[in-house]
Order: sequence, then structure tokens, then C-alpha cells
Amino acid sequence: MGQAVVGIAAHVDAGKTTLCEAMLYRAGDIRRLGRVDHGDAFLDTDAMEKRRGITIFSKQALLQQGDVEFTLLDTPGHVDFSAEMERTLRVLDYAILVVGANDGLQGYTETLWRLLARYNVPVFIFINKMDAAGADKTGLIAQMQQRFSEGCVDFAGGAEPGEQEEVALLDDSGTTMDELLDSGKISDDTLRSMVAKRQLFPCYSGSALKLEGIDEFLAGLERFTKQRDYPSEFGARVYKISHDGQGNRLTWLKVTGGTLKVKAMLTNVHNDGSEKSDAASKNSGYNAPDKSVSHDGDANGVAGSDSEIWQEKVDQIRRYSGAKFELADEVAAGDVCAVTGLTRTFPGQGLGFESDAGESVLQPVLTYTVLPGAGIASNVSVQDTSNAGGAEDSHASGEKSKAKNASDGSDGSGVGNNSGKPAEVTPELHKILVALRTLEDEDPALHVRWVARLGEIHVQLMGAVQVEIITQMMHDRFGIDVHFGPGGILYRETITAPVEGIGHFEPLRHYAEVHLLLEPGEPGSGLRFGSRCSLDDLDRNWQRAILAHLREREHLGVLTGSPITDMRISLVAGRGHEKHTEGGDFREATYRAVRQGLMELKARGECRLLEPWYSFRLEVPQDMLGRAMADIQRMSGSFDAPKSDGDYAELKGRAPVSEMRDYSMDVNAYTHGRGSLTCVFAGYQPCHNADQVIKQTAYDPETDLENTPDSVFCAHGAGYTVKWNKVPDFAHVDSGLSFNN
Repeated sequence: MGQAVVGIAAHVDAGKTTLCEAMLYRAGDIRRLGRVDHGDAFLDTDAMEKRRGITIFSKQALLQQGDVEFTLLDTPGHVDFSAEMERTLRVLDYAILVVGANDGLQGYTETLWRLLARYNVPVFIFINKMDAAGADKTGLIAQMQQRFSEGCVDFAGGAEPGEQEEVALLDDSGTTMDELLDSGKISDDTLRSMVAKRQLFPCYSGSALKLEGIDEFLAGLERFTKQRDYPSEFGARVYKISHDGQGNRLTWLKVTGGTLKVKAMLTNVHNDGSEKSDAASKNSGYNAPDKSVSHDGDANGVAGSDSEIWQEKVDQIRRYSGAKFELADEVAAGDVCAVTGLTRTFPGQGLGFESDAGESVLQPVLTYTVLPGAGIASNVSVQDTSNAGGAEDSHASGEKSKAKNASDGSDGSGVGNNSGKPAEVTPELHKILVALRTLEDEDPALHVRWVARLGEIHVQLMGAVQVEIITQMMHDRFGIDVHFGPGGILYRETITAPVEGIGHFEPLRHYAEVHLLLEPGEPGSGLRFGSRCSLDDLDRNWQRAILAHLREREHLGVLTGSPITDMRISLVAGRGHEKHTEGGDFREATYRAVRQGLMELKARGECRLLEPWYSFRLEVPQDMLGRAMADIQRMSGSFDAPKSDGDYAELKGRAPVSEMRDYSMDVNAYTHGRGSLTCVFAGYQPCHNADQVIKQTAYDPETDLENTPDSVFCAHGAGYTVKWNKVPDFAHVDSGLSFNN
């Protein structure tokens, strides 16, 4: 029997969950047809989903169609939960892209198409709501052929797909056309291969609510999916973490090789013996490690893992379908399951021969302050279009948010601590932090941070709807009432030149000195760590400790206190004392070395503030093109030459998120609802108004005692502080680096 993991993706309200319901019902896997608006859909199992009528969490259902068992993964359709959707794409064999005939191609639909291309997922397309007034299947497919691919071909009714010349022309090699000319028909094997290679995208249509076109779609899905071959070596990819009603931690994964059995021991070590990263790294304080950090080893064998090697046993293997599950003794390659007993896994992690996933495309670009108490209302607009790389729909309404553009500034409520001394974590804040850590375990994109100098908890969110959901989850799951301050742009910092950073920590009966080389990295590369220090100069265990301390903390820049990125940090020299050095000594010296190097670069004007940018597509009536171009230039954006398509003009380009986050409402206003704006997160670029942001933030790195650049030396039996700019004169070790002098 064949099997395939099929994800269902769509823009919100396209009828994605309704399609799942119809497919399960017509295949005979459920006896009763539920409805999203009635709150009884088979896959909307969460109470919040039932109340809101939207999918928030990805769900699994098993569907038997002929000789193929399909595992359906219903993914969220709202842009605020697109991170959950993207994580699911990594385990799919095929995807069903649902397009609403009444809405046409929405901005988020285009975002989904690009993501499916990025992860190389073969796609079936279902045009839903064909019973709606004005539905035009032919025009919609033509639009998809223009915007998506010429391979979007109508498979619903009409000519047999294997007899269509336009299908044969999609194969540039000419072999499919030869097959059609020789035999008069393209075989199903060839069609399956074309679908699997993303040359062909079968399009079906109907009305999921009225069960129209569902049988034909199910038959086509069975006919044109191809069974994958998996290796015998064990491998698995984690795509989701959740907790059941009893508090058991569930690791959702797809087995991509071999088999997984109950009581099997899993580890964060590759099958080749190298270490994987570990999201459960222990860190000091409450600062979460940066999940996007990558790690390098070195010639001395000082490994670049996040922390110690772990090994844990699989207690249960659950195969879910809706809210119910069956226990299994083992699952084979190609299966999706939920596993209990694992506490160190994280979404995107690879097990066995699988490597960890890279950085997600859809990321939050806003940071919010979490405040105790229910609050009267959240200080974000009802329609917050500043989602992290998702689409912005121009047919939205709501007031513009008045968010400040400071990543770590106080929220204006008076809660912030501006004394320069680290704030204490009160019992109330500690309770909130523990709950948020559980949610961060399930969604690493939250990036929960305790900002000690402000006495605030910061999280990264996609937009206003996610703010509401997190607020409700904190109340329902943990019995904690919180509200959120205004959303601010999430800035980052990097460097433009190399520097040596020196940290020394030597109060009485303690000793450690660390020399680090900080170098600029490629844009989007994150942070990379390694060692160039000889084992003759510094013991292997101490080198491991220093690298672990580099990874365990989110290091802040010295311009605005924003997280640093796109750097390589290498250990080049260091010293410990056999009698007086303790583990915490190297932690202090390491932190100070990073900050001291950044301060040196700031003094030379070689630190750079980065801000998130959108890649946008703007479509407006032809007579409003001039207004649109002027707006983009005013926002410090750029665009390619406009394209005209009859009565409409199209602009494609890039602009800062801080300027464009509310622009869809402007487009809606001046085009009277006829324009559309699609925005996708395009990474970080130099901040267009850096001086203004730095001045507004008013961050003083020398008074940030939690991130001090100064060092501690010892003389006459007592420790004393040496300012960062004098530390090189007092250092005990000569690293041999000279570009700094």
C-alpha cells in the first residue's frame, strides 16, 4: 500500500478546513460532516479554533483512498500563524493549495506558492467555492499560469490529462512530447513524475461545502501521487512541539528513513558522530538562545554543539487522526507520528541522518512587551499588517498602530527600569516567564526575552491576532492574565570590520581571560562560533566552556541594545588558573570580551544598525501609479520599472518594514478598494534612519550592567574594574593579532 504526507495550505477563509472535512467524509473516514462555522469540524479540535472559526495549530488526519493512505496535515491559513505553517512544509510529500474562486489570488496565496517552491514541494491546486457568484475557473487558472507557473493545468473534466499537448510541452527535454506522439497518450507514470518534479500542477475545482468536485479530486490525488523511496538508515524531522491535556510533551515528527520503535533511544548526535544543536541549552538568567545561530567546529576538535550530548527514550508513539490517537509499537519511513518522552527536541530539528533545518523565511519583525494583568485593551491595531513576511491584504480596515520604533525601549507604561541596574524578577513576572517558556518550546519564533535593564519581558509576534491568541492561551492554559504593550520594530546590529575583544575576570580567588576575534559575516548568516586557539595554549575543556558561553546567551549590540547578527566570533587566546578558575569565570570573561570588542568598533564608527525590509508587490489602477511611486520613494523604498496590464499597473520592489507596515490601509483608501499589496519578509538591511532610531532609543552600553564591556583585574588582594578602552593595556595574554593597534 502506498502512502503520502499531504499538507493543505491556503489564505484565510479559502475553505481549507472545509475541504479537509469534505475529503475525509467522501473517503469514508468520518461519518458526520462537520462545519467550521458550526464549531464541529473534525480537525478544529481546539476551543479557540472553534470560537474563532480559524485554524491556529496544524492538525493531522488519516485518509484512505483506494490503495494509498494519505496523512493530511491541515495548516493555519492566517498570516499571524504562518510560522507554524512553514514548519509543516518541511515534512510534506505533496501540498494542496486551496484558492477561493470568490477571492482570486490573494497576496498570501503568492507567499505560499513561493514557500512551496523554496521547499520543493509538489502541488495540487483546488479551486474552491465555485458555487459563488462570478466564479471564473478559466480566468483564475490563466492568472495562475501567468503568476505561478505554466504548469497549472485544468485536470477537472474536459480532456484526459494524458492527451493534452500543453502538458507534454511542459517537459523541456522533449521526451514527454515524443511519448505523446508515439503512443497518442502520456502515461500515468510520466504524469506522476512531472508532478513530483514540479513541472505539472494539476488543478481541480468544486465546492467543498456542497461536496462538489471532491470525488474527482480524491481520485486524481490517488492517481497522480508517487510513492517515495526511503533509505534503511534511521532519520526523522521534527516539525512541531505541543502538550496534550495531561501535560505530556509531544514531539511531532516524520520518519524519513528506517523505522522508529517504542523504547528506542534518540540523541542529538548525527549518525556520522557529529553533534547536533540543542534548543534546550542552559543559559544564565532568562535570555533565550538564538535558534538561528549556527556553529562551527575547529581543527582542534572543539565541537560546535549548543550544549552537552543528550540521549532520551521514546515512551509512546501516537498516530493521531483529529483529536484521537492510536498507540503504535513502531512506525516506518514516511509515517508522521507524535512521540512522548523527549524533552530536548525542537521544531526543525533533524534526528538520525537528518540535519537541522535552516532559518525560516517567515519571521516576526515586531517585538512586544508582556505586561501583568488583563489590561483594558492591547495597544495594537485590530488589523496589524506588520506580520513577519506574510502577506498584507489591502482590503483590510482598522486604525494605524502608533508603535514606537525601538527594540528594547520601555513601553511607556512606567514599568521600565531606567536606573542602569538589573531589575529583579518578581514572583509574578517569574510565573509569566515560565508560562511563556512553555509556549516558546512549542513556537520558537516567540523568542521570549527577559530584559533586565528595563525589568520587562519581550516576545516577538507576527501581528494583532497572534497577540490575542497568546493572551487567551496564557489565561486558559496557565490561569495568568497578561496584556501587551505596543509593537516595536525588531532591529538588529552587526559590524563592518574585524576587531579583537578582550575580557578579563579576576576578583579575589577567581581568574579567567578570553580573547575573541569578531568578524563581519555574510548578510543573513546569523552568528557563527569557532576556535582558532591551540590546545597548547588553552585546555580543551576550557575552550568548550567558552564556546558554550558564547552560544547560551543572546548578545546585544552597543548602538540600541538590539541582538547582534551576521558575525563570526572565534576564540583566539585565553588563560585560566589551575587553582582559582571556576566555570563561571570564563562565562564572565567571555561576555565581557564580546562587549569590549563591540565598544572598540563603536568608537571607530564600525557598528551598523539593521532593520527588517519587505519585498513587496503593489497593484494599483493605472491612473494612481504616480501616487504609488511617490509613496514608495517617500518610504525610502526602491522598485523596478512598472509593468502595465490594461487598466492596472504593477510595482515590485523593497521597502523598510517600519515605513510600509500600515501602507496596505493607505492603498485601500486611495484606490477605493481596487488596489492590492503583498509584502514578504526580505531579510535585514542597513537601517534607513539609523541616527534617528539610535537617538530615540537612547541606549547607553556603559550603564547596561548586565552587559558590561569592562573587565575586573586584581591587585593587592582586591579586585578592581578597568574600563573597556583600557583593558588591552592590562591584558595578561598576547593573542598576536595586530590589526587593532
